[in-house]
Amino acid sequence: MRQNKLEAVQKLVAKGLACVVSLDVPFASEKVVGALLLMDVVGAALAVGLWYLCFARYNRKRGFQALRQVEAACSSRARIVEARWVGTSRLQAHLRFAAHWFENAQVTIRLLPRPLPIQWLLSRWHKQRETVTFEADLDYAPGLQLEVFRHHWVSDNGRQVTKRSRNWTVSRPGPVVLTTSTEWRQELPPIVNTLMTTRGHSLLRVRLRPESPHLAATIDLESLSDRQTASGFLSVLRDLAAGASTSRH
Repeated sequence: MRQNKLEAVQKLVAKGLACVVSLDVPFASEKVVGALLLMDVVGAALAVGLWYLCFARYNRKRGFQALRQVEAACSSRARIVEARWVGTSRLQAHLRFAAHWFENAQVTIRLLPRPLPIQWLLSRWHKQRETVTFEADLDYAPGLQLEVFRHHWVSDNGRQVTKRSRNWTVSRPGPVVLTTSTEWRQELPPIVNTLMTTRGHSLLRVRLRPESPHLAATIDLESLSDRQTASGFLSVLRDLAAGASTSRH
């Protein structure tokens, strides 16, 4: 009997040792590595959060500054009735103009997506611009469909060309209009002449169409550096509206 009890005790001890050996006991170094990884993740999250908050605040400040410039340019002719943010990089505002100016006017300020690092880097890579777009309806819907994109070709190699060969003749032409229309309509010259003026030269894109909004014009945000240039932008819009209205007569 004693021998049987001794064998049973030995078997229980052997099973206990086997269970102890099979346990996965982490080393102290693994705990340290896990803690460091957790600290890195938390630190990265805090850095991204701080980046987002700082640049979201910067964008809001920059957007409201641009909106104040537009409002100052309108002076007593219009006032802002509503402004709201769409995300962290686009500010939209509705303006109410006096009679015989614009109806259903809206200004959209598009900023670089600074709060989102990856999108901001992509926008910088593609050389995207910060822009101000004005959209409104006119008293009379234009009788034409017109969309103008402005492109600039700049070259600083003229001096090098003339130095290499004296047979080159370098000329500096004026604005060139490339159109997809098969005919030059009578109402186009006033609009094109407005775009070729000094004030209209800063517009990046202009659209006129019979559907609402009748007029849409986009300008570089950097061009609205002061009240005078912002006022010039408004004057160009009025000239474009006047030119579009002549197509109805």
